[in-house]
Amino acid sequence: MSNTKNTSQSPSSQEDQNPQESHGTDERGTADERRPAPMEVLRGARAQLAELTGLAPESVTSFEQTEDGWSLEMEVLELARVPDTMSLMASYQVDLDQEGRLTGYRRVQRYERGRTDARRAGGR
Repeated sequence: MSNTKNTSQSPSSQEDQNPQESHGTDERGTADERRPAPMEVLRGARAQLAELTGLAPESVTSFEQTEDGWSLEMEVLELARVPDTMSLMASYQVDLDQEGRLTGYRRVQRYERGRTDARRAGGR
């Protein structure tokens, strides 16, 4: 008897009852669902860089989406010294794919914590 009830419903009402079966979902919608949110990308990038280098990022100074994924610049403490203003810091560029997986990184600058950013000081 339950079969009689199901067959008497219109096809559209059967689709409404079965949300797991998605008909007509465009590929763009499913790709967007898999793409991580910016904060997830940021957290993942910090964790991946720390795992690869053994250095914990202290801050993210640049964060942008690119054609290939994401590009970030992070500051890390490379060598702690006393006083703290003499500690060696480094800025790393980190590249990630669309899903937030690290594809590459490089150190772009190294400086003492108490020093002014050389790139900005030269532009005065």
